[in-house]
This record gives sequence, structure tokens and C-alpha cells, in this order.
Amino acid sequence: MKNRTLQVIVVILLAFFIGYFFGTSKINFDWQNYKPVLNVTSKEPPPGIVNVDFTPFWTVWQNLEANYYDKTKLDQQKMLNGAITGMVSALGDPFTMYLPPVQNTDFKQGLAGEFSGIGAELGNKGKDIIVIAPLDGSPAEKDGIKPGDTILKVDGQSTVGWDLSKAVDQIRGAKGTPVTLTVMHSDNKQADITIIRDTITVKSVVMNVETAKCSTAGCGSVSKDPCSGNNCTQFAYIRLSQFGDNTNQEWESLVKGISDQINQNKNIKGVVLDLRNNPGGYLTDAQFIASEFLPMGIPPAGTVVVRTDNGTTQDQLKVSRQGLLTNVKIVVLINAGSASASEIVAGALRDNRQIELVGEKSYGKGTVQEAQDLGDGAGLHITIAKWLTPDGTWVNGKGLTPDVAVSLDPKNPAEDTQLDKAVFELLK
Repeated sequence: MKNRTLQVIVVILLAFFIGYFFGTSKINFDWQNYKPVLNVTSKEPPPGIVNVDFTPFWTVWQNLEANYYDKTKLDQQKMLNGAITGMVSALGDPFTMYLPPVQNTDFKQGLAGEFSGIGAELGNKGKDIIVIAPLDGSPAEKDGIKPGDTILKVDGQSTVGWDLSKAVDQIRGAKGTPVTLTVMHSDNKQADITIIRDTITVKSVVMNVETAKCSTAGCGSVSKDPCSGNNCTQFAYIRLSQFGDNTNQEWESLVKGISDQINQNKNIKGVVLDLRNNPGGYLTDAQFIASEFLPMGIPPAGTVVVRTDNGTTQDQLKVSRQGLLTNVKIVVLINAGSASASEIVAGALRDNRQIELVGEKSYGKGTVQEAQDLGDGAGLHITIAKWLTPDGTWVNGKGLTPDVAVSLDPKNPAEDTQLDKAVFELLK
């Protein structure tokens, strides 16, 4: 009798624990035969990496495989990517980042000048995801995204704890699909902005000859209409939106024409170089563009465009060619969206030719990254040095302060008060 009672108790307890296990874990009977399979390749550490105990790493991995309730979430490649991302982010450098294959492809497409998304360059300020600059004519710009906007949510998901690659991954998407960003503008006003993604084609360079309508009180509006009189005042307007794969080629195709017009037309008084909302790009492209405006100098010293410091050695990138605009009067426009390579150009022109910077303080990215392909479609961006202006200024975190500060009028967005002021400074 006792044995039978014991058997009944055992059966009841067994039934209870089976029900509890499958009820709380939300798994089905097919998972009873689950056995994690992991084939580890390239196990040996590279030379120089010693005394690293991976026991905690494998202990955590093993516990996740054994105990995590939803086995469908145990994607080993995603777990590995997450581990690598965590390792890189442990450096505390927002510009040193691991890019899984999709994000790496997106990044390359951006530099190539075409991708699908909203058209905004993102960055970090502290732990926040911010907009460095919306691209010219992009859906982001048209729908009201501003430089310096903090992205609080993406489609209702908080961005707290996100790294830059995750933010890019969540915001980019197929053409024609919507994404809603909850942003905090610089005036501390919060807004939900729904943007329809599109194919973003970035033209790096725009050059025009424009007519300035000025009075004794200063310059007013700028007209793109051809100058009809013999005494009207003109200027060359050069807009550089990024330093990408095609920037140098686009620049060379236009600069000879604009230079010829300046030399032949005495009404053209100089150049306004617009670097606003230019998030940067290749270091060597910054050297190439700056060389258009700076004299080569006397060898071997030459004219320095930018200085670099990798912690052990210092180097200089100098003017690399004979420019066409070295004797032309120039004013440079910058704002909070001017970062990296655009700051290098602005700093080089200011330090070497005392060229005025007009607008707002620039972003302040004073480091150089090397992009590496890892062979599986993924990429790694590593900060390899800091850069300084020719006079030795490190702009990191503080930006370039304009010589003439002027902001856009939020109540009259159609009027470009910064450009008007730049023209006034050019002509005075």
C-alpha cells in the first residue's frame, strides 16, 4: 500500500514539474531533443595577446545555450557579433566601431554616394545618438530633422543603451517604408517625425556663380539669376556636402570652369565655401580639397594642411598639388554639422590664410579612423590617431569657433542669414 502511495506521489510531482517547465519556458516537446552545436574555428589568439582568461565568456555562452527559455533566439552569429561589438565599445570611443555585414555595406554605400534611408549622418554625444547633419535634399532634411537633434526613440523604441551601428541599422530601410523618430531639438522641444525612406543620392560638390544684392546696410538676399548689368556684384558659391568616393572627381570636373569664370569676370569678388552639414569622410580628400586654396609653400617645409599624432609619432599632411584658387578671396561657412574632414579644411584655411569662418561652432571630431574589411562582409573602424590644425589646435569635443557668429532664423527658414552674412564679409 505504501509503495503504491509513493508511486502516486512521484507521478503527481513529475506531472507538476513537467507542466511547470513547459508552461513557464513556453517551449514545445520538439525542443526536448535540442543540442547546441558550436564549431569554433581560428581558436588560437594572435601574437601579443596573452593571459586572457576566456572562462567567463564560455561559461556565459554555455548557460545561455542551456537555460535561455526561447531557443529560437540563440543565433550564434548574432551572439558573436554582439560580443565583438561589446569588446569594441568597451574602449569608450564612439568612432571605433565594429560593423556587421549589413551596416558595413550601408556605410560603404553612403561614401559611394547612394543608399536607401532617410539621409542623415549620425553620431554620439556622450551616451546620446544625435544627428550630425541631414544631407542636402534628403527626406530627413525636408521633414525637419536638424543638426544636433538627439534621437530619443526609433519607431517607439528607446535609444538608451544603443550604439551607433544599432541606430543606423534601425533607421535605415527599404525605399518607400516609414520610420518615426522621436527627437529633441536644440531648443529642448520634443517632436515625433515620420519620414518615408528613399534612395539617397549624394552629390558631393555644387559650384555656381551667384549675384549678391547689397545695400549700405549689408547684404540681403542672394539671387541665382544671371547678372544683367555691367556693375552687378557676383561671387562663386561652392557647396561641399561630404568627402566620399566621388568627391575628388566631381570637384575636378567643376573647379576649372569656376576658376576660369573668376579670372575672366571682374564682377566676381571671391568664393563662399559652404561646409555646413558636411559630416566629413576621407582624410586624403580633405588634403586634396584644401590644396585647391593653399599655396604649396617652399620645400621641404611646404604648407601644412593637417597634423596627426598616433601617440608615438607625429606626422604632417601638406599641400599636395598646385591649386587654382590660391589667390582668390574666400569666406568659409560652418555649423554644428561640419565635422571631421570639413573641420580639417576649415582649420587649414584659417590657420594658413587667416580666412574667416562664418556661422556656428563646428561639431568637434578630432580623430582619424582606419576602415578595415574583415573578410566576411563585416568591417572594423579603428581610431588610429588624433588630428590637429596646422597651428596645433585639437578640435575634439569643442569644435572650431567661427570668427563671425550668426545663426539661422527659425522663424524665417527660407532666408539663409548665414550665407547672407558670409557674402557681406566677402564683399566688405
